[in-house]
Amino acid sequence: MTDQSEETAYERRLVAAWRAAEHTLSRGPGEATLGELLARLTDAPHDPDEPADVYGDGVVASLERRVAELLGTEDAAFFPSGTMAQQIALRCWAGRTGNQAVALHPMSHPERWEEEALSVVSGLRVVHPTTEPRPPTAAEVVSLPEPFGTLMLELPLRDAGFLLPTWEELEAVVEAAREREAAVHFDGARLWETTVHFGRPLPEIAALADSVYVSFYKSLGGISGACLAGTADFVEETRVWRHRYGGRVFRQFPAALSALAGLQRELPRLPAYVDHARLVADALRAALAASGIAWSRVHPEVPHTHQFQVCLPFEAAHLTETGLRTAEETGRALFRRWSPTVVPGVSMTEVTVTSPGLSWTAADVTDAVADFTARL
Repeated sequence: MTDQSEETAYERRLVAAWRAAEHTLSRGPGEATLGELLARLTDAPHDPDEPADVYGDGVVASLERRVAELLGTEDAAFFPSGTMAQQIALRCWAGRTGNQAVALHPMSHPERWEEEALSVVSGLRVVHPTTEPRPPTAAEVVSLPEPFGTLMLELPLRDAGFLLPTWEELEAVVEAAREREAAVHFDGARLWETTVHFGRPLPEIAALADSVYVSFYKSLGGISGACLAGTADFVEETRVWRHRYGGRVFRQFPAALSALAGLQRELPRLPAYVDHARLVADALRAALAASGIAWSRVHPEVPHTHQFQVCLPFEAAHLTETGLRTAEETGRALFRRWSPTVVPGVSMTEVTVTSPGLSWTAADVTDAVADFTARL
């Protein structure tokens, strides 16, 4: 076989093992079948006999109203992707402020995962308040040496370990941006699960920003899609740009229905996932320390959301293969895909705790770690 076909075969083997695992901390978005995804649409709290949506009316408009209600904003607009939504939000703020510079973290999604779309497609320029692997501070925002039109905060900062500032730190950073006469935009792809860490409801969190983006598939199990929320006039402006960017899709009901189902099913469960992720992280740290491995890290020590990182001093391919064999031979999937870090020989994986993981006890985690590390 060619290298590409071998890689595809291995990927299918990974997905098959994760799907077949009887004991897992979560079910990944790439594991669902067409039939399973179609079945979820019937869970949506919506009348199946109403006319199908056309260019964003019907069920799509219902979803927009629901998101605005949940976030406490005047309006919200549905977008086919978060990448499009955030480019448009930041472009609109650049037009309103007269400044094309966007202050954001270099580990944020537009910098890491969007092929420089902010500059290539939207003509914006980025500046970095900090390069440290953590959210920026108010002092760093105040001391940026050049003006910027928008401050974008990714909540949580996924690539740094799903990190969040404290509520007081977040308020201070927002106030610092106001002092610089900048708009504030929240990359809230995973904003839904931040309420536990902040100790605040969603409307109070969203009220700090001028605009907020939320995702429907990252935490809620939706098929795809996102919303931009904010004032009525701002959201209406983003709808114009959505059309210009090709995001005014003729029919969008599958994504909208799955989003509504996720808001009904998963959103109320997220606080329980966060709480249990902390139990899992604590058990993982203790079990890895007792395993005889020279070094390990669970980051952050107390997860800010229901997701966190684990680092081990082995090559990523070896760790992924070990997890695969463990899942195939025991039916238990503790760790999944591992990635190299900037430190040679050290690899990282992300751990997510959702509904399947709620049944795991600390003893279950300890047993799973012992089994996994013994195979290394």
